[in-house]
Amino acid sequence: MSPFARLRRAWLQYHLADPAFAFLLDPPPPGEWVALDCETTGLNVRSDEIIAIGAVRIVGQRILTSERLELLVRPDKGVPADSVRIHRLRERDVAQGLPLADAMRQLLRFIGSRPLVGYFLEFDVAMLNRAIWPLLGMGLPQPKIEVSALYYEHKFRQLPPYKQQDNADIDLRFATLMDDLGLPRREAHDALNDAVMAALAFIKLRQLHGAG
Repeated sequence: MSPFARLRRAWLQYHLADPAFAFLLDPPPPGEWVALDCETTGLNVRSDEIIAIGAVRIVGQRILTSERLELLVRPDKGVPADSVRIHRLRERDVAQGLPLADAMRQLLRFIGSRPLVGYFLEFDVAMLNRAIWPLLGMGLPQPKIEVSALYYEHKFRQLPPYKQQDNADIDLRFATLMDDLGLPRREAHDALNDAVMAALAFIKLRQLHGAG
């Protein structure tokens, strides 16, 4: 561990609200990650709520679907019809879901200190951090890896030099990404399916980048 990493870990430990979660700050297991996705009642990170979480562990080039996490979360407010049309989770479906804090505790234990992988991960992390801050006194401390950024880098390197400029026009839609990488698509807007697809893309892009 570098001096900077040790200093950062000490700083986070000092600010950690609950010492029971100190394992989140341990060095991650080598060659392991967690791909995750959330379904929500909308896209407003300040007012909308998480209603489903899917997560799966990645070890090397394998997706451990036997080690997955699928959680329904009971929202405080109703589920808007617009969001039901996207993820097909109705109020009655999530009514028996976990309280948000309980779901967060399960998720944190599942992730441990592993880096997080996802597509449009910034949104999911923002939603999760709002729920996790009361437990940890901080947001998720793990490194984050955005699949679309890896894909952008992959496509950018394929452009001829005269087209390699900032904000190059590269289609980053998830369906485009999966098709271009020759990966199977699962039914979208299901938290676990989306997490597995992000994991598949991550593994393929690491291979294309010469890692693992």
